[in-house]
Amino acid sequence: MYQALYRKWRPLSFADVLSQPQVTTTLQNQIKNGTTAHAYLFTGSRGTGKTTCARILAKAVNCEHPRPDGNPCLECEICRDAENAVLSDLIEIDAASNNSVEDIRDLRDATVYTPERCKFKVYIIDEVHMLSPSAFNALLKIMEEPPAYVKFILATTEIHKVPATIISRCQRYDFRRIRQEDLVSRLCTIAQHEGISLEKDAAELMARLSDGGMRDAISLLDRCSAYGETITAQITAEAAGAAGREYLLTILDALHEGDTPKMLQTVAQLHDASKDLQRLCEELILMLRDVMLLKATGDISLLHCMADEIPALQKLAAECDLDTVMAQLHALQSCRERMGRAVNRRVELEMTLIRIGSKLPAAVSVAAAPSANAAEVQALQERIAQLESRAAAAAMTPEEAEITKPHVSPAPEPEPEVDFKSLRIEDFKPLAQWPEILEECGRINPAVLGTLAGSNAVVNANIILIVAENPFFLTMFKDKHNAKTLGDAIQNVMGKRYVIRAKCSAAAAKPRPVQEMLEKAKNSGISTTAVT
Repeated sequence: MYQALYRKWRPLSFADVLSQPQVTTTLQNQIKNGTTAHAYLFTGSRGTGKTTCARILAKAVNCEHPRPDGNPCLECEICRDAENAVLSDLIEIDAASNNSVEDIRDLRDATVYTPERCKFKVYIIDEVHMLSPSAFNALLKIMEEPPAYVKFILATTEIHKVPATIISRCQRYDFRRIRQEDLVSRLCTIAQHEGISLEKDAAELMARLSDGGMRDAISLLDRCSAYGETITAQITAEAAGAAGREYLLTILDALHEGDTPKMLQTVAQLHDASKDLQRLCEELILMLRDVMLLKATGDISLLHCMADEIPALQKLAAECDLDTVMAQLHALQSCRERMGRAVNRRVELEMTLIRIGSKLPAAVSVAAAPSANAAEVQALQERIAQLESRAAAAAMTPEEAEITKPHVSPAPEPEPEVDFKSLRIEDFKPLAQWPEILEECGRINPAVLGTLAGSNAVVNANIILIVAENPFFLTMFKDKHNAKTLGDAIQNVMGKRYVIRAKCSAAAAKPRPVQEMLEKAKNSGISTTAVT
């Protein structure tokens, strides 16, 4: 039966593990000196060798004839059975599907039994961050003081989800992404042994697309091997669903020149060819990153592009400014995040390319908005400043507010811009901000707000006419302090001071039913008593 290449070429010893010397050297020295720990925690991105190193470590500590360098011999019965997954003392647990507290209790109960054939019973818990909180709690005590014949090896891609109480009980090892040159070398070696014709630039593209993960790179090689006799960069791009490099350079050139139709035509061609537009967005981000690094440092050793693409990227970096490149990167990264939940990924990408390719400063920076919108931006900034100051004032105690209050003379009341006496009620327009003014008034002076229930306000020029239902409001309004706080509330919301006039509605001027009853009772000589 055919076996996937990534399984067939899984490293069998520490010497085969790439780009992780900080891990393999330490583990080999511990095995040679007999100082292995009771619990290990391996963390890193996918495909960097965490589970592979866990298996090698489990074989090495139990190997019947370990090598002097700390590697397992791979020839004894223990090593062979471990490779064939039939060694009962090596237990691998997938925490993604065995994450309950009952599963960990079963594990804990099984640790009381000594190993059947090996020196150590080794538990490898993969994706340990998937355990439930109660399962982690059940694991704590047995991990802290396990029997001398038990070792734990935990592996995770999301170390931040592992409780600190678990981490503190383990020796932690961080796995790095595998280097580009190591990936290319291993892919070429595998291709040579498997009889696959692999071009160097195709291997480089596989390594770059895998983002430092060996498993992804070998899986892509396995997929490409079915395309044809010779694997080229074009075949690799098609197999990965990624855009060919010429398409990326075409889009970036059109983006730099502001040629929006050319960009959209290229995206349409890729979409018709069933290209993954989400991957296209990622490819554009990586290539723009290279442009940014060339612009910032000029160091080509930091780039992840193909060697023959460097001249084109250097030319692009020389013709654009760093702020523009970084703004474009920011827009594409935001687009990539939205594409995961967008109804139509093509529309999301096209909108972003149109926006950043239009050469309008507003497309990437609010601070550089067109002059036509300057007034709107200024008004918005002033409104935000007002809201921030109101929020800060609301959080202060009365004593703090008095200390921080600027002691300046109160501004004089404005003069009416029109003759109030000549105005009719039809000349006023409803004040849309009145609910906000009432809310602000309630914060400043709740007593005034209580008399404004059911009120309305209209405005003409710089005059606001308040129509209240409660006749007592007119009495309150005659007080200078109350009138000032109402004026302050209006200024906080509207941005300037207004001339305030007030009147009672016709309905409010009429006696209320309770008042009528009291008047009748008083006139008839019946005594009235307030009930509390």
